[in-house]
Amino acid sequence: MLIPTEQLSLPESHRSIAIPEGSSPRRLWVFMGPAFLVAVGYMDPGNWATGLAAGSAYGYALLSVVLIASLMAMVLQALTARLGIATGQDLAQLCRRRYSPHTTWGLWIMAELAVIATDLAELIGSAIALHLLFGIPMVAGILITVFDVFLLLMLQQRGFRLIEAVVITLMTTISLSFAIELWWSSPNWMDAAAGLMPSTALFSDNDMLYLALGILGATIMPHNLYLHSALVQTRDFARDDDAKREAMRYATFDTIIALTIAFFINAAIVVLAASVFYVNGKNDVAEIQDAYQLLAPMLGASAASTLFAVALLASGQNATLTATLAGQVVMEGFLNIRLPAWKRRLLTRGLAIVPAVLVAWWFGVSGTAQLLVLSQVILSLQLPFALVPLWMMTKDQELMGNFVNPLWLTLLTGLITSIIIVLNIMLLWNFFVE
Repeated sequence: MLIPTEQLSLPESHRSIAIPEGSSPRRLWVFMGPAFLVAVGYMDPGNWATGLAAGSAYGYALLSVVLIASLMAMVLQALTARLGIATGQDLAQLCRRRYSPHTTWGLWIMAELAVIATDLAELIGSAIALHLLFGIPMVAGILITVFDVFLLLMLQQRGFRLIEAVVITLMTTISLSFAIELWWSSPNWMDAAAGLMPSTALFSDNDMLYLALGILGATIMPHNLYLHSALVQTRDFARDDDAKREAMRYATFDTIIALTIAFFINAAIVVLAASVFYVNGKNDVAEIQDAYQLLAPMLGASAASTLFAVALLASGQNATLTATLAGQVVMEGFLNIRLPAWKRRLLTRGLAIVPAVLVAWWFGVSGTAQLLVLSQVILSLQLPFALVPLWMMTKDQELMGNFVNPLWLTLLTGLITSIIIVLNIMLLWNFFVE
């Protein structure tokens, strides 16, 4: 299917990465990358807040929720990559093609709210890190994040592969930082392994259930479903069925590797909080800045807090790169509106900066922490509006052709979608009613 230029996903990067001839390892290496950009959304500052709260309050018990959420994410992200490869369009574009204008506009508004909420979490995380590392006031730190937009533009002009390299480098920084922190904290690995098994206490302890739902809400990111279906189209593979089948296989492998790394980082946050705070009776460490203040004295390592803040800054910077790309995919896909890249990214960042600056100015650091939690609730509210179209489209024979989901995958995706919707409804009920 030949797609008009004005309908291409991320047109400035579409099919910009050539696939080499030759051995499978060389070809696999070139296909690796899109899922790593997606994975950063699974370890953003919103995940930090829920992970710290879970580990300090319940020790290792909620590691099972981190594992289950990560496995769900692998299925959903592999599915959205499959959709993009099979159809040659992203999820937002397909929604515009298949739904009425009113439905399309409604889905676009929800998707834009998700992008803004995601961007809000990233800039708050970066601003908190700047405040902790350099003493920069929160309002000034938030305003500094405007320049992230121009960093992305500069990187994109030098090739999409460079963006992927920067993201992987920042992920490596986060991973090494937590590896050192865990080495210093000496967790009880037997208890941590036991925490990977689900506990019936989830259904008898409302506070524990609330945190578990928060982990799920912070893990499955709606903007990532739109983004991944566009990113896989940066590879210039042939459009016959064999080439698409190979691309799907490599995209699945890319997804498993990237989200496994994201799982270990999210698990490390919980394990660190459990081994440092929970075992010492500090059961109410839910804010990032509190963790920063306590780590160095409790671990007896002066660099512990600094490493923690460096990892947070890398997390915020990483996630903001992909959030702005997701904003471009959402606007162009749903509305077929092409704005200059710098205008689109400034618009998204501007919409997130306004509430963040107002809260930081009025309430200070603690207020931004509450805004961080609220951003995760907004993401939870939007998630079904991306999941249901993805599920319906990938089981559509006419749309997917030879790559329509087999029955087992359709049932599995429907089950995951139903579980996430029910759990997110429970999260919203607990947040607004109880």
